[in-house]
Amino acid sequence: MHAYSTAEWQGLFIAEAGASAALAGLLFVAISINLARILQGAGLPGRAGEAIVLLVAVLVISTLALVPGQSPTVLGAELLAAGLVAWSVLVTIHVRAVRGRVGPSSRVRAGRIVMAQAAVLPLLVAAVSLLLRAGGGPYWLVPGVVLCLVIAVLDAWVLLIEILR
Repeated sequence: MHAYSTAEWQGLFIAEAGASAALAGLLFVAISINLARILQGAGLPGRAGEAIVLLVAVLVISTLALVPGQSPTVLGAELLAAGLVAWSVLVTIHVRAVRGRVGPSSRVRAGRIVMAQAAVLPLLVAAVSLLLRAGGGPYWLVPGVVLCLVIAVLDAWVLLIEILR
């Protein structure tokens, strides 16, 4: 087994692709159920966008990692591109939230931003690590993917349940 090969990670990537796709589908249902309230709530459209970006990032990364026969360099470049797109969209959402002073407090807003960034940054580290073939490679995907899923589920909870309070 090559340390930076994802050949033995297929089971994980299949599970993550399936989980993220299913959660994204449920998120779209949750958004459609509460669309009027989400559009009226300050910051809620951004929260919905954040959840979608995180789930799609996991789906895209898992799908790319399942492509057979890729070198670590090619996979690293693909993951870097996908991670940078997700990160840049999240930064845009977060900048708007800060400028609009969205959320119950600046502390809550900052916590949300830190958590979302903490989810995406390991994906970028994994990409760079694969490109350099040093530093852990695919092992960085595990905390990134788990955090993406957890934060997206928390965002979905707010959009489906907390919005009704």
